[in-house]
Amino acid sequence: MNHDSSSILAAATVNHTVSDYLSCVQIVMVNTTLPANIGSAARAMHTMGLSRLTVIDPKLPIDETSVSHAAGGSDLLSSATIAPTLESAIADCQLVFAASSRSRHLPRPVVTPTQAAKIMFDFIDKQTALDVADNNKNTKLSENAQSTNKPNIAILFGREDRGLTNEELAYADYHIQIDANPAYPVLNVASAVQVIASFIFAYAQTHNQATTNSLDNDKNAAVQPTLDVHLRQQWDEPAISQQQLQQLTQRTTELMVQRGLADSENLKSLPSRLSRLGSRLQLDQKEYQLLSALIAKLAKD
Repeated sequence: MNHDSSSILAAATVNHTVSDYLSCVQIVMVNTTLPANIGSAARAMHTMGLSRLTVIDPKLPIDETSVSHAAGGSDLLSSATIAPTLESAIADCQLVFAASSRSRHLPRPVVTPTQAAKIMFDFIDKQTALDVADNNKNTKLSENAQSTNKPNIAILFGREDRGLTNEELAYADYHIQIDANPAYPVLNVASAVQVIASFIFAYAQTHNQATTNSLDNDKNAAVQPTLDVHLRQQWDEPAISQQQLQQLTQRTTELMVQRGLADSENLKSLPSRLSRLGSRLQLDQKEYQLLSALIAKLAKD
């Protein structure tokens, strides 16, 4: 990033309220079996200031048991989004987390709830500052946080009996693991929502707008990740969405098949590895356009 873009971002600092941060986060429940658990999750969200609930292909619809378990959070059920597929629900998300109690075949970076909250809030700060900087540069007028395109962050929660599948976990940039009894680290889905949401809300109370640009430079040891987690320090273009990442993964896979580098009948873990690579790179819009143009050119030649 050049000095001009750095100075623009520095001048575009936005003073967020706790509600501003929390409104960027949506809870996504996948293929839930019991309507009561949806209600309990809504109550957990409401107590921690979260308001965006998405339910993917529930086995039973939201009903009176959902409402009774939601208590004061029943409004979240009324405004909940019911989506047919996970892919469609997170298509416009730039950052995706998944709650998982175990390691999987192709693991993503694993973070604690507190580390996840820090990653989320740093991402919101930088994405919003970039958006405001672009507005200022294009209109020569100051813009506030409400006039920007809000960052969209999803946290995925799986089925009551078996959690998220490997394919669903592959959509996530990070996996969140809750410290629990190693002999039985499995929480009820609504309880998992409550725990993670509570860490996010607690972090929101103390989050400082003047946070450093790198996890490595954070002075608060309590929230400094101990894992090797890369978070892009500066952005001069907006981050790509989950839909764009999956499109890039599909195009790259198709190109490799076309070039004889992969077998269409035996892709194995290739799409998942390409998706994980894209998450680790944290591509922005310009980089996405460059790679898309390169793939298109190679596919024609």
